[in-house]
Formats: sequence, structure tokens, C-alpha cells
Amino acid sequence: METSERARSEFRGPISPQRLREVVGSFCSGVVVVSAVGADGPIGLTCQSFASLSLEPPLVTFAVARTSRTWPRIRDVGSFCVNILAADQRELSQQFSRSGADKFAGVEWSPSPLGAPVLDGVVAWIDCELRHEYDGGDHTIVIGEVHDLAGTGERRPLLFHRGDYLDIPGTTA
Repeated sequence: METSERARSEFRGPISPQRLREVVGSFCSGVVVVSAVGADGPIGLTCQSFASLSLEPPLVTFAVARTSRTWPRIRDVGSFCVNILAADQRELSQQFSRSGADKFAGVEWSPSPLGAPVLDGVVAWIDCELRHEYDGGDHTIVIGEVHDLAGTGERRPLLFHRGDYLDIPGTTA
């Protein structure tokens, strides 16, 4: 039996959420905080399913759990900022992933051109208007049209791999 045929036969069967998470977790991703300013002040959430989607027109995408209580509040604003976290911002990632807490407690930020929070020290930020949402099973797929952005090549991104943050030896934040 050829190696590829054997590999296919070994992985047949139902795809459980745990198995999908384990296998797809082999793919390294960056970590972002999606932020906006709502009626009650700044709001944000941590997300690792972010990607560039299109250069013309400039579009980005991310997916957020349908159970999120923060995303509907950001959706209502209609615009948001994607903050690409730096390698030394693990605590910030964890802070914005918690439910029910003041996620902006102790967080320094300044407003983007569209008014959303740009978190201090991020690798880059991308200011967007909400363009589309699509059903993605237990997630909502969000498409944002980019209106402004900035970044620095001096900082390393925060990476996530196999359910944990990834340290790359010899790199600095």
C-alpha cells in the first residue's frame, strides 16, 4: 500500500470537534484583537482566525464564535480595528478572551481614523468597515473592507500553535 493511500485509510471516520481542533491546530496562526467603541465605551475580542482576503478591493476576514457576546456589539458599530498582537502581548490576548471582565482595564490605546481602539505596542493595525457576514457553522465569518492601516517591521507577532502560544527561539518581540 502506498504511503498516501495508507494515510488516507488511517484517517477515515467521523470528524469530531476534538479531532478537528487537534489536526487543524498543527497550522500556526497569528493572534489579533478586534476592537471598536460602542455606546458603553471600548469593546474587543481575541481572535486567531484572521487573514488577508483580497488586495483589490482591500479586504480582510476573521471568524468569531456564534456564542460571542462581544461580536454583536462590534457589529452594531459597523466598523472595527484589527490589532495584530506582538510576541510579548500574551497577557493582552488572554485579557481580551475573557468573558464578563472589563477587557480594557489598564490597556493603553488611541483611536484609529474610524475611531476604534488601536492598542499600544501592536505589530500592526487595520481599520475596517464591516462589509459582510456569512454563516460558518458554529462561527460567523466576517469580511471587513480596509480603510487604513499601519505596521512596523520591528516587532515579532504573537503566534498560536496546537492550543498554546508559540515561542520561536532567537526572536524578540
